[in-house]
Amino acid sequence: MAGLREIVFDTETTGFDSQGADRITELGCIELIDWLPTGEQFHAFIDPERDVPAKVVEITGLTTEFLRGKPKFAERADAFLDFIGDAPLVAHNAKFDMGFINAELRRARRPEIPEHRFIDTLAMANEKFPGSPASLDALCKRFDISLSARDKHGAIIDSELLARVYLELRGGRERSLAFEPDRAGGSGSSVKAAPARARPAPLPSLLTDVERAAHAAFLADMGGSALWERVHRRMEGRRAEGER
Repeated sequence: MAGLREIVFDTETTGFDSQGADRITELGCIELIDWLPTGEQFHAFIDPERDVPAKVVEITGLTTEFLRGKPKFAERADAFLDFIGDAPLVAHNAKFDMGFINAELRRARRPEIPEHRFIDTLAMANEKFPGSPASLDALCKRFDISLSARDKHGAIIDSELLARVYLELRGGRERSLAFEPDRAGGSGSSVKAAPARARPAPLPSLLTDVERAAHAAFLADMGGSALWERVHRRMEGRRAEGER
């Protein structure tokens, strides 16, 4: 049976106004099956058809010169839609990315993606850890996920980090051991061991007469009033009764 397919994704943009002049500069997507990365990815640098502000360059490292001549979003729209298919889309602060994706899809005259398909890890984190910092960096620190591979914000590296955060928010790696994950988002079915059956007859003792005698001598050296001696006498009495 095929597992649950989801797409973790991130965008880099020229700014915050998805309905105005700002555009996507990078798009990164990672495929998950049952909350684990499969290795399948979609990644594209996008020509935003405008200049990239200096403050944005400081954050992403993506300059106007680097992006000029890269494919425009409309030229990668079909490849992006083919990759995501009908899978749920996981993003951190999903409304931001949803706004930019749908704005670009409208410009490219492609169907928009309905809101119900988006899963917001920011909302998940705020619900799970109310009052605590819930940025991607803060969640990586909470879950002991290394940020050493990231010196700038990038769509594909942030998607990789978010995939690990999303797994932890869903309950951690032990979820992958479930044979039948709960598609509604609850806990997966755990593997249950079959109950142990009682033996029809107890196994015989493996102690030899020599070992019993040595043990008796050891207890005798401790003194007749020792606790071990009383236990030994009781056990020997029960054994004798069982042999009658």
